[in-house]
Amino acid sequence: MILPVILSGGAGTRLWPLSRQATPKQFLPLVEQQSLFQATLERLGGIPACLEPLVVCNEEHRFLVAEQLRAKGVQGSAILLEPVGRNTAPAIAAAALFAMERSPDAVLLVMPSDHVIRRPEVFREAVAEGLQAAAEQQRLVTFGIVPDRPETGYGYIRKADEAGGGGVFPVAEFVEKPDQATAEAYVASGDYFWNSGLFMFRADDYLAELGRYAGEILQSVRESFAARETDRDFLRLGIEAFHLCPSESVDYAVMEKTERAAVIPLDAGWSDVGAWSALWEVAGPDEKGNVILGDVIDEDVEGCYLRSERGLLAAVGLRDLVVVETNDAVLVARKDRTQDVKRVVERIKSSARGEHLCHTRVYRPWGTYETVDECARFKVKRIVVKPKQSLSLQLHHHRAEHWVVVTGTARIVRGDEDLLLTEDQSVYIPVGATHRLENPGLIPLEIIEVQTGSYLGEDDIQRFSDNYGRSAAGRG
Repeated sequence: MILPVILSGGAGTRLWPLSRQATPKQFLPLVEQQSLFQATLERLGGIPACLEPLVVCNEEHRFLVAEQLRAKGVQGSAILLEPVGRNTAPAIAAAALFAMERSPDAVLLVMPSDHVIRRPEVFREAVAEGLQAAAEQQRLVTFGIVPDRPETGYGYIRKADEAGGGGVFPVAEFVEKPDQATAEAYVASGDYFWNSGLFMFRADDYLAELGRYAGEILQSVRESFAARETDRDFLRLGIEAFHLCPSESVDYAVMEKTERAAVIPLDAGWSDVGAWSALWEVAGPDEKGNVILGDVIDEDVEGCYLRSERGLLAAVGLRDLVVVETNDAVLVARKDRTQDVKRVVERIKSSARGEHLCHTRVYRPWGTYETVDECARFKVKRIVVKPKQSLSLQLHHHRAEHWVVVTGTARIVRGDEDLLLTEDQSVYIPVGATHRLENPGLIPLEIIEVQTGSYLGEDDIQRFSDNYGRSAAGRG
């Protein structure tokens, strides 16, 4: 029995301004029409004895995960919520404890949610080989990417000289990101693979090795898992014990220390899409070496990644640049410097700006809202509510709201009133009035909201009831 474990806690800061804290890269359609997360779900098809996946994510992204599972028609074994990020070793330990309750011989297939694998059939063949090594030989398997070039941005895995049977090799060592000359030597030797972050092992074997080499992590996760709570589609780990858990990657905590580590070479068109240069590569440049997406006019442009999400982007005489335009930010970078985008995001954070947090369009479990315009004492939003969904019953202490229905039908609670509005009708919500917006219809409800007041922050909200289990004070 294979339990796929999809780790979905990454922030994807190097793909800013498209990837933001509220909607990181795994939930975006960066390479094809579906998101990277949904592509990860799709490549599980055809793997025998494969259970519904377990997704490990944080509180902020739980509704995104649930919605993208629903859109793919995937039920999921559970959505496991981490109270705080503690890296991959604790996350996998919680998944292993979950698996052990269902089957004592469960094998985990651990996958990041934000990778690209161009040849999924090759991946599935490697998984079949990994299952035999994990289940029968009790190996802790990692899948090493066969390198097609010297790369200084990845860690490497060196295989041992002796074979472990078939395409499975004992791991001789894990090595850190090398310099260029060392990377060239690694690739030339044929003994080194990129560290992919893909793993396969029995749940009990992983827990045993974690207990041997990082017992404090195992103890904290056991206590946190024992204190878990079920909330609708979500499984919440106990907060206190998980906060005390050391933060450690599975590589450092277990794989670099265990004598059971094995590597299976994987040549399946893999990319971690870790920067705009990697996305340029996997997107398939045209005959001029360009990747052009959105409303773009280019003149004498070569070797560039040009992407417009909103308006017209015009480029003239560019070479080897990345230009990405969104509604509230524009990135211009040399293609060989895109790893440094993370430093830009750190500067945005330190300057108390908000462009690293979310786009002007924000996703909520009931739909979306998009800020159209704002100033010191007013803000205009476009709100879309999905059919049969509703916002929380709430009030605001500092702002009034005026809603105009553009499309669909709105049921509105305002104090003791229950109102039904259709297209071109409007309603005023005074400061401090209890209210709720609901879409009772079968088509999306679209309204324009005009906020006025002394403070227009998203945290000016007091909830009285909520269909999605959100806290009384919060955002959106």
